[in-house]
Amino acid sequence: MATETFDVIIVGAGLSGVGAAVHLQRECPGRSYAILESREAMGGTWDLFRYPGIRSDSDMHTLGYNFKPWIDDKAIADGPAIRSYVNETAREYGVDQHIRYRHRVTRMAWSSQDAAWTVTAERGDSGETVEVCGKFLFMCAGYYSYRRAHTPDFPGRENFLGPIIHPQFWPKDLDYSGKKIVVIGSGATAVTLVPAMADQAESVVMLQRSPTYVVSRPARDWIANLLRKLLPGSWAYAITRWKNVSMQQWVYNRTRTAPLKVRDLLLKRLRKELGPDYDIDTHFTPHYNPWDQRLCLVPDSDLFEALRDGKASVVTDTIECFNETGIRLSSGEQLEADIIVTATGLELAVLGEAEVVVDGDTVDFSQTWSYKGLMYTGVPNLVTTFGYINASWTLRADLTAEFSCRLLNHMAETGTEKVVPALRPEDADMPARDWIEEFSAGYMQRFMHKFPKQGDREPWINPQNYRRDRVMFRNDPLEDGALQFSSREPADTAQPDETLLREAS
Repeated sequence: MATETFDVIIVGAGLSGVGAAVHLQRECPGRSYAILESREAMGGTWDLFRYPGIRSDSDMHTLGYNFKPWIDDKAIADGPAIRSYVNETAREYGVDQHIRYRHRVTRMAWSSQDAAWTVTAERGDSGETVEVCGKFLFMCAGYYSYRRAHTPDFPGRENFLGPIIHPQFWPKDLDYSGKKIVVIGSGATAVTLVPAMADQAESVVMLQRSPTYVVSRPARDWIANLLRKLLPGSWAYAITRWKNVSMQQWVYNRTRTAPLKVRDLLLKRLRKELGPDYDIDTHFTPHYNPWDQRLCLVPDSDLFEALRDGKASVVTDTIECFNETGIRLSSGEQLEADIIVTATGLELAVLGEAEVVVDGDTVDFSQTWSYKGLMYTGVPNLVTTFGYINASWTLRADLTAEFSCRLLNHMAETGTEKVVPALRPEDADMPARDWIEEFSAGYMQRFMHKFPKQGDREPWINPQNYRRDRVMFRNDPLEDGALQFSSREPADTAQPDETLLREAS
């Protein structure tokens, strides 16, 4: 059977992949495309994670697409609402008709002779291996492994008699009512789980090795809801989006220029939430500055309410070992537990864990340079989506899709079939920097050595700055000396068979 060929192959049918497909349809009409999705449903993160209380930690006016207004009353939305939003978008634009489910991409091989990628996928429903060809690859597979999660090797883990659960693999039938629960972790997942489980559980303890900055914010944006009543929906959405992006950037910039002032303000608010007798210094005062790691959002103060009511508690200590009935701490304290939840983070992955081959050579992405944080030296016709660590993911996903469409249209106009980033002569002495800088979160630091490098000048930077990215992606010239455009390489001239030559003579 002949291999199918598309103009574009999108890998991943989550928030990024569905958005990329809509941008492609709107800005590059007539291009054929297919979306390969490893799971049996669209939604990505918002379909995979099903733990209690799952929600966004960004407002939906910036986590939503720039082309589809978020109209729900709650700006801090739960997982099912976000999943519904992604599904609705896919149906509205017909993207759902292009998705091929249970296609886990394992290998992507580029041929300069064919000017195309051959994508190999394993089908989860039949176990067979299929190949699809694409002239351009748009990777929207996220940044972490769907198959593995990060769980430290806790001593004595095998001795605990109850279930040990990672939130990424939450069982559907788990009954935790009336149970004693210990949630290990202090990040966004932990601060979501604790108040969500507190109403049904006998007790919930958030056990953390070190604190994280947490900040309360109303789940409803009253300004956005008011604007929606007074203005056309698209206007209200645009104004709210601009307001929230500006606020996000202002807060982040203040953490860079005046970190101690921001720290003091956050801690002052915490003392107001939890009262003067609560040990803020021990449980909610990190050793780093705000936004050196991501701020944890607490909508409508739900975590603080659970702590004030005594339904939940925080313990700051290290683990000596697990035992039959719970966890023994380094301080000697015993935490009794019926269920232990390890909200200990993700395992990052480069390009969806697929092997990438260019003209027969396997690509080691740690040896490549990142072009604007979305393309890589020596890797043709491939763009990846990686959102912001200091703002809403979809802000950058939208910009990345716009850039990709702009690139595809330029190639069509110039009659070129291949584009690949390459260092210019003036970049020869460029110092290598981590792909993400000034972000000390463990899940990032554990894997930065596997990611591409960034330099100290455009276009070899990954600034993680929405305003700067808007100019760089939308306005900077594509013919910048770093992007090399060309047509396909001619096939090698066939050599005559020696036997035929002898017979002819």
